[in-house]
Amino acid sequence: MTKKRGKNYRSAAETIDRTAVYSPREAVKLMKGAARAKFDETVEVHFRLGIDTRKADQNIRGSISLPHGTGKTVRVAVFAEGEKAREAEEAGADVIGSDELVAAIQAGDINFDAAIATPNMMAKVGRIGKILGPRGLMPNPKLGTVTMDVAKMVGELKAGRVEYRADRYGICHVPMGRVSFSDEQIVENYAALYTEILRVKPASAKGRYVKSISMSSTMGPGVKIDPSVQRDFLAE
Repeated sequence: MTKKRGKNYRSAAETIDRTAVYSPREAVKLMKGAARAKFDETVEVHFRLGIDTRKADQNIRGSISLPHGTGKTVRVAVFAEGEKAREAEEAGADVIGSDELVAAIQAGDINFDAAIATPNMMAKVGRIGKILGPRGLMPNPKLGTVTMDVAKMVGELKAGRVEYRADRYGICHVPMGRVSFSDEQIVENYAALYTEILRVKPASAKGRYVKSISMSSTMGPGVKIDPSVQRDFLAE
């Protein structure tokens, strides 16, 4: 069944040549012109990669601090005790606790967007893995969210650190700002993400790695970006 699009979406889509690919800066201008919602839409980039996600060494996942953040207010929870709990509080964490935080989450009280844990807390956090995991909230050492340096990670998450992860089809969908950001801010966030995606290319990946890239706002159509542009991102 084909999804029926609204009039605003169809009108916006008419401004974009869906067969063409654009430079990052051109894509940003077209994306902004097609953003017709009455709220400040999130800007997302979608990387379609030539990877086989059935192979463990090609499961791409990581996180990166964007130069200009995402424009979203991030509520951070920290599983810690004692001195580390105090460090988390001073760094601006929104929710801090140990057994009581685990119990609150088990009761359905989840009022945060990201979670950090000190290594000694992971046995307790593991009890709620089935709750946090599906929501993408489980602390993970590979993402830096299982750490003794809780203050640093709280600061990075608050500043706009984002996670990227390839889905079963090999596509990474990553938020990278708001429509209200300047063109330069969006392009510079995109450049940081693209450079990171290239950096984590699996050694075993065969053929063309970055197959296609598109950018879109929350309610807008996708705009294709030329994957061959790997430098001078701000050029027209």
